Amino acid sequence: MVWRGLIAAFGDRMNISKAVPPVTLFEGNTPLIPAPRLGASLGVDLFLKYEGLNPTGSFKDRGMTTAITQAAAEGAETVICASTGNTAASAAAYASRAGMQCVVLIPDGKIALGKLAGALAYGARVIAISGSFDDGLRMVREASDKAPIALVNSVNPARLEGQKTAAWEVTEQLGSVPDWLCLPVGNAGNISAYWLGFTESGGDRPRLLGAQAAGAAPIVLGHVVDQPETMATAIRIGNPARWKQAEAALQESNGNILAVTDEEIFAAYRRLATEEGVFCEPSSAAGVAGLIKRINEDRTAYEGRKIVCVLTGHGLKDPDSAVRGIPAPETIPADVDVLLKSIGM
Repeated sequence: MVWRGLIAAFGDRMNISKAVPPVTLFEGNTPLIPAPRLGASLGVDLFLKYEGLNPTGSFKDRGMTTAITQAAAEGAETVICASTGNTAASAAAYASRAGMQCVVLIPDGKIALGKLAGALAYGARVIAISGSFDDGLRMVREASDKAPIALVNSVNPARLEGQKTAAWEVTEQLGSVPDWLCLPVGNAGNISAYWLGFTESGGDRPRLLGAQAAGAAPIVLGHVVDQPETMATAIRIGNPARWKQAEAALQESNGNILAVTDEEIFAAYRRLATEEGVFCEPSSAAGVAGLIKRINEDRTAYEGRKIVCVLTGHGLKDPDSAVRGIPAPETIPADVDVLLKSIGM
């Protein structure tokens, strides 16, 4: 099959304008990778929905193709977003594709290098603010109310129309609905979108397991976190835009949400790479960390179950985390005998 992008594949199931050609980079159709070694250690049938293989390296491309297409249909020439990184890169790429100007607000010093590089490379106007993501979201919402600028954060309903397609792909690739779907929760758009996709399909639906970083866990705590802190930068959000929708999805799915520490997130991040050969950004591993934590608490509730963990971004989005704390490569002479000795041969 020749892949044509999400709108070409699923447009008849999306509530967006068909007045203009799709703005697409052939996003979607990402692999569902079996994780037999990690799954066996946890006693589950585990699969990884690897969204890091979207065009800009994250799941955000699913919603951005629809958001930018809708903005183009409405005559927008400029789009704006607040971002911890992935939205910035995705909005910049799709705006460039559509011939639009893109303005991005980021928390000063709180964005991974790989994400900032993407936004700059695609030609966005990137502005750092002395504040949090939540401050930035407030500012871009106000800006879009006062000026002819299209807001493309996840508060834009067109975003969820694209992101919900991942649920349909999971079901098609797996051949059934999983027993559990586990994923990170930051601004809560993705968990809301998956649930929308599963509910619109009818039939069986999975239980949802959401994981927030312990230092940025407003849904778990039940109150806004004014100064969220975590090394998992993509989910460093203290007041999620889709909070209520996420709570509804969790309740309707008979699911759970929990907080995981940075240590637990990075342990899962390393296990995914070393045990399964899948390199994701640290925030992406939060759902896996949450699953590991729940299984350690109550193995019988998950044993033998078919479980999908969503990995939201590629590991190269945050290269600093990959090398932090890792010894520098060993240097040896250009001598094969020294090489063999160094590797114990």
